[in-house]
Amino acid sequence: MQEKVEKLVQWLQTQIEETGVKGLLVGVSGGIDSSVVANLIKRAAPESSLGVMMPCNSNPEDLDHAKKVVEAAGLDNVTVDLTSTHDTMLKEIQTQLKNANALVEENQQLADANLRARLRMSTLYTVATNYNYLVVGTDNAAEWYTGYFTKFGDGGVDLVPLVHQTKGDVRELAKYLNVPKEVINKQPSAGLWEGQTDENEMGTSYAIIDQYLKGEEVPEKDKAIIEQMHNRTAHKREMAKAPEKF
Repeated sequence: MQEKVEKLVQWLQTQIEETGVKGLLVGVSGGIDSSVVANLIKRAAPESSLGVMMPCNSNPEDLDHAKKVVEAAGLDNVTVDLTSTHDTMLKEIQTQLKNANALVEENQQLADANLRARLRMSTLYTVATNYNYLVVGTDNAAEWYTGYFTKFGDGGVDLVPLVHQTKGDVRELAKYLNVPKEVINKQPSAGLWEGQTDENEMGTSYAIIDQYLKGEEVPEKDKAIIEQMHNRTAHKREMAKAPEKF
């Protein structure tokens, strides 16, 4: 773990040097992935790193965990509550769609969740511009491969240091970095709606996805789910498509 941390920290420092920015920031959700990144950026840029907490109709426990993470890491931090901004924007959009008799009710939960993620992305870049920092993402190998992230939301970042680390790797990194135990042991969730968990939504577990990514045998049902998710979300891992030049 020490070697991994040192390599990731060195890589982050190289990105700062090559881009000419002043530092790094990350959105701290109270989950394990962002907690690991919070610790990594603090080590990479001790005097120029920032954690941004962005509650948005969130579970209060998540904000409490996020605060414990930044305190334990000694990371400078700021909180931007997006609840009222989100509610105003979503209500206005839905009102206009209703007026046009075009609102699709069954799509509203996902639209709501994605709006939260994209508001957080906009917030991170606004804060990053203020400081001349890079936005560091938190997606791990399992999330990246399956596309379990919001396009231009939590996927809208400058750097993805954990993209080659399985969920199990991230958990071991968290232990090494002394992330608070309640964060390490909590059920993975994007906190996008009440009772939402990553694994229930995906239909498989991180442990099985990790096995698949390592080339190990997994049940056919899970293999089909993982490959379907990967294929369906290919567009999330690519730049915007353009026609051939003519």
